[in-house]
Amino acid sequence: MARSFARLLGHPSLWITAVRMGWRLRLLPDPAYLKFRMVTMYGDADAQPRADDLITYLRWCKVWERTG
Repeated sequence: MARSFARLLGHPSLWITAVRMGWRLRLLPDPAYLKFRMVTMYGDADAQPRADDLITYLRWCKVWERTG
């Protein structure tokens, strides 16, 4: 998590998006769903999201917000 935060600090254009997404995700999804997502993304239910994937996700969210 610290690595993801440090990586995010280098992308000020994503800070507002990160805050918005943090607010939307304040209630974490069901643990079974999170394990499923880790398996589909990394092949391991116990994997932790990589920092680069967080940046990619936030960029996608930022673009998606503009289209709505």
